[in-house]
Amino acid sequence: MTQPSILVLVGSLRSGSTNRQLADAAIESAAGDAVFTVFDGLAEIPFYNEDIDVEGSVPAKAAEFRAAVTAADAVLVLTPEHNGTIPAVLKNAIDWSSRPFGQGSITAKPVAVIGSAYGQFGGVWAQDEARKAFGIAGATVLDDVKLSIPGSVVRFAETHPRDDAEVVGQLTAVVAAITAAAAPAA
Repeated sequence: MTQPSILVLVGSLRSGSTNRQLADAAIESAAGDAVFTVFDGLAEIPFYNEDIDVEGSVPAKAAEFRAAVTAADAVLVLTPEHNGTIPAVLKNAIDWSSRPFGQGSITAKPVAVIGSAYGQFGGVWAQDEARKAFGIAGATVLDDVKLSIPGSVVRFAETHPRDDAEVVGQLTAVVAAITAAAAPAA
């Protein structure tokens, strides 16, 4: 049996992002039950514009992204919170994956959204907005898979998430849930 393939999208572009660190820790906690791949080119995808979304001339990075989503069995999203909502780069990815209308690469794909943020609620607004947008785009959102880590800048100032036993336990549960959702029905 083939291992499920999980595409990981990190909504933060910052090199020292705690959400990227969380993604790395989640992948490490997978224990080989699935193949996790981080898509590192979100910043290179042009803003969605129907004028450039033309079959045969879709921008290369957008086409690469769509192909990665299509090839994945599920998507794990880690997002910070920007002004109470999702980062533009993540919203842009959702837009590209939702098109062409009715045939988007995200259609019926299991998606889980987690993350951390500096604020006291850990980015729950951004996560809720991401779940909403992915759902409208056609994804099968795993609404019961949640992990919001508040105060990330302080909590992870001197500790990587992989060294925080509580976080690793929570990530292990998230990874198990997205892996189960991605597994082919027996």
